[in-house]
Amino acid sequence: MTSPLRALTVDLGETFPLGDLADAITEPSALCWIRRGEGHLGFGESARFTVTGPDRFIEAEAWWKQLTLDAEVVDPLRHPGTGPLAFGSFAFSRTSGYESRLVVPQIVVGIREGRAWATQLTTDGTAPSERGLRAAVDRWLSPLPSNTANGSHLTIRSGRLGEQRWMEAVASGVRHIRSGELEKLVLARDVVVEDDGGIPRDRVLRRLASAYRDCWVYGVDGLVGATPEMLIQVEGRTAQARVLAGTLDRRDADGAGPGYAERVLAGSAKQRHEHQIAIESLTTALEPFSEALNAHDEPFILELPNVFHLASDVKAELAEIEGHVPTPLALVNALHPTAAVCGTPTRVAGDLLRELEELDRGPYAGPVGWLDGAGNGEFGIALRGAVLEGTTTARLYAGCGIVDGSVPQAELAETWAKFRPMLEALGVER
Repeated sequence: MTSPLRALTVDLGETFPLGDLADAITEPSALCWIRRGEGHLGFGESARFTVTGPDRFIEAEAWWKQLTLDAEVVDPLRHPGTGPLAFGSFAFSRTSGYESRLVVPQIVVGIREGRAWATQLTTDGTAPSERGLRAAVDRWLSPLPSNTANGSHLTIRSGRLGEQRWMEAVASGVRHIRSGELEKLVLARDVVVEDDGGIPRDRVLRRLASAYRDCWVYGVDGLVGATPEMLIQVEGRTAQARVLAGTLDRRDADGAGPGYAERVLAGSAKQRHEHQIAIESLTTALEPFSEALNAHDEPFILELPNVFHLASDVKAELAEIEGHVPTPLALVNALHPTAAVCGTPTRVAGDLLRELEELDRGPYAGPVGWLDGAGNGEFGIALRGAVLEGTTTARLYAGCGIVDGSVPQAELAETWAKFRPMLEALGVER
């Protein structure tokens, strides 16, 4: 790529023709970041950067800085997410063979606080124009003929480890914890869904956005899902995160009366201990970048359609380091992986989970989100999701925090509760 990045943003006003962004997911390959109907959709591709290894965040940040350094930008709005923007998905592990990536679309459509805009991005020497941008938006948002084919056959099977072997891995993790090697371990497993009629990626994303409005629905290439956990959100000098640890299947709470989730989660020493480890992991890593840091004294109960979680929100005012406010990817590099998705101590937990899980997590539990050219961005943790492997196969992942006192059968049941959002979106009844 020899031509500079060019970006033109236009205001689409307060009336979005399709209601909210979820209704606009009509293109199967659309890049997606949506919560409560707002966020960003990306169409086409202007540029892409891929990387593997331990320095994936640093190398991606360097590429993005270089791309935007000499960019020619016309952006009268100057809101977070306007102007140059890239969607990103990163491998969980530094040893993963999965290619972490930043993808710069040709067209971005966004909504923020009820106001819509669109950005055209070019890297081929052509200059964006408002007329061309509006025509492209109309083209990308035009509804496609729906696929109403009947007769497809859905199957679900175990992934790398079957249920019994995974429960044995949980029991082994508990033994390592009791021996004093580590305090917490997050163990994941995978299942595979096959649909011989083809998996409609756009419909999967629309279903997730409709059913899980309080989650961040993401779609970057083959990675799709709806995460309730925000690793880091940066707007100017303010950073925020949402930490989850402690889970109760809503089906277990049916008929139990009001206050059941509070009693089971907030009243459980095991759940509180797991949650406290996750909070301390994040705040310890974020503190060196912060002038002020605040976290909830008490976790709250986050209610989702499939589960209840113990949740805490963390807010920080970022400090200038060497004359600059830390970028989203610099913070991601410092924060990932947290104890909520790996364990603690991090290095010991990471080595042990690779041994016990016997799989490459790929992008599961890795950072996923977006960043713009002004230092704003949002990266959630890629949970409640799947990797689409070809047109007919989806590999789903779910994990559980293992501490002293964890029971393998209960942890297995928790994984099925966490698989539920993707299973429902794929049309699997279980």
